Amino acid sequence: MAVVLGPNRYGKAETRLVRVVRDGGVHHLKDLSVSTALSGDMEAVHLTGDNAAVLPTDTQKNTVYALARSRGVDQIEDFALALARHFVDSQPTIRHARVEIEEYSWERIPPAAPGAGERRHSFVRAGTEVRTCLVHHDESGRSTVVSGLRDLTVLNTTGSEFHGFIRDAYTTLEPTTDRVLATAVRARWRHVSPDSDFAGSYREVRRRLLEAFAGTHSLSLQQTLYAMGRSVLAGRPEICEVRLALPNRHHFLVDLEPFGLDNPGEVYFAADRPYGLIEGAVLTEDAPGAGSAWD
Repeated sequence: MAVVLGPNRYGKAETRLVRVVRDGGVHHLKDLSVSTALSGDMEAVHLTGDNAAVLPTDTQKNTVYALARSRGVDQIEDFALALARHFVDSQPTIRHARVEIEEYSWERIPPAAPGAGERRHSFVRAGTEVRTCLVHHDESGRSTVVSGLRDLTVLNTTGSEFHGFIRDAYTTLEPTTDRVLATAVRARWRHVSPDSDFAGSYREVRRRLLEAFAGTHSLSLQQTLYAMGRSVLAGRPEICEVRLALPNRHHFLVDLEPFGLDNPGEVYFAADRPYGLIEGAVLTEDAPGAGSAWD
């Protein structure tokens, strides 16, 4: 039986980078987790332990910090592209680079009292939402960019139904025409070109996701997923595909009858697990092939 080496890559995972820009007395903050992975002429290192083709993962980490200083960090997609292109263009043994970045948002702490001076160097973490991107770049010069977000928690207190589903011997769920619908959105969207206005695109995609969630009278979370993806593609020509993962954060009415109380849709138990998980892709008919863009 012949044994051969299959696809492989190696890199530095979750390099933590905080970049402070000191604009006089006003400071600006970027807080990132950067993961890099490289592939190329790696047969020898796997088969014989010859490291001649290997750029150390510690060097990859240092490159993240050096480029953050030399070129700055604005949009995470642009920074990821710069890193990926640097690795492929500077090392002949590296054929492909994958860079994934998560960005954690911070907001300025507001003045303590009306008329107090602005706190120009004090920040508070802005919730749980995380901005993401995934960039691939190879020796042919081809780049792909997938932007995204995760942990965008949303909830509708009404405007959601669920009925008409399959019932079998194990079904206990009762149909409903009025329920709480809540989810923590994970959305990723693929750009047609790596030359997008990433800041404007992110802002508008996020807005469209939220508006579609709020504006859809939902008969199923699947229907809401499609409406959210369709809204993005209808208004953003730079995007060719949206992938969504929506965990159904179930809210169950609490039975208050044992206490002599009614419960007209006011008191709920929010269950964290198990939960339904709805996943799907929405794409344009002429979307170019994705290849490994999502991996």
